[in-house]
Amino acid sequence: MGDVAKDLTSGTIGGAAQLIVGHPFDTIKVKLQSQPAPLPGQPPKYAGAMDAVKQTIAAEGPRGLYKGMGAPLATVAAFNAVLFTVRGQMEALLRSEPGVPLTVSQQIVCGAGAGVAVSFLACPTELIKCRLQAQSALASSGSAAVAVKYGGPMDVAKHVLRSEGGMRGLFKGLVPTLAREVPGNAAMFGMYEAVKQYMAGGTDTSKLGRGSLIVAGGVAGATFWFSVYPTDVVKSVLQVDDYKNPKYTGSINAFRTILASEGVKGLYKGFGPAMARSVPANAACFLAYEVTRSSLG
Repeated sequence: MGDVAKDLTSGTIGGAAQLIVGHPFDTIKVKLQSQPAPLPGQPPKYAGAMDAVKQTIAAEGPRGLYKGMGAPLATVAAFNAVLFTVRGQMEALLRSEPGVPLTVSQQIVCGAGAGVAVSFLACPTELIKCRLQAQSALASSGSAAVAVKYGGPMDVAKHVLRSEGGMRGLFKGLVPTLAREVPGNAAMFGMYEAVKQYMAGGTDTSKLGRGSLIVAGGVAGATFWFSVYPTDVVKSVLQVDDYKNPKYTGSINAFRTILASEGVKGLYKGFGPAMARSVPANAACFLAYEVTRSSLG
């Protein structure tokens, strides 16, 4: 089995592990990010993450936390397959000779390159996911933006292709997606390597046990979100923005508008659940990737 096939397989299994552990946190993150600003004197729809969990389970049962998981299950596997395969290919390019471990700075470059590649996959799938996750939060607020009721992922895609500018509509939010994935993956893979080398006491990290990989993966995942969170908020609001009467003209405008109306706090909406998710989900992803990769030899 070639290196590409091994990376593809391991990345796919890592992605599935990441999604099963992380999706409920993600649903809560998107609901908090996309809830409309409350009217003056009114409390927001969700007081916080735990309140959003309680309301979601009360209204939709535990299954509500796994809403919109169909599209990402197919794509998160593909996403991680691309991410780890491109990273593997870049590792091979940067390696001076076979079997030599890369430095932390080389891993940062590999992560950035992988981030460019996955942005083109992440943008349309996240647009679909955010629309599905946000529609229940928006519908109950009586906001007119949700005149369109989506039946599922394919329904969102058809609607966007038909009435929101075709393919360009599906790639709405590509700029903030790139602004999230490139530095985010650079930071994540760099940190993953740095923590592994720190725990191994040198550059040879092949003898690390599962516990160490879980810690390194968890810290790496937290680093990703910590470094790029505001760009994710900008991406979410652009992707659920109304096509006919948009609130935002683009990424910079969305960033400024959120900052002006809600302050820095607005750029960190849903940060709690995102961080709570990133640690166990990325630990699961990296562990599943490494275990699968080593079992493939």
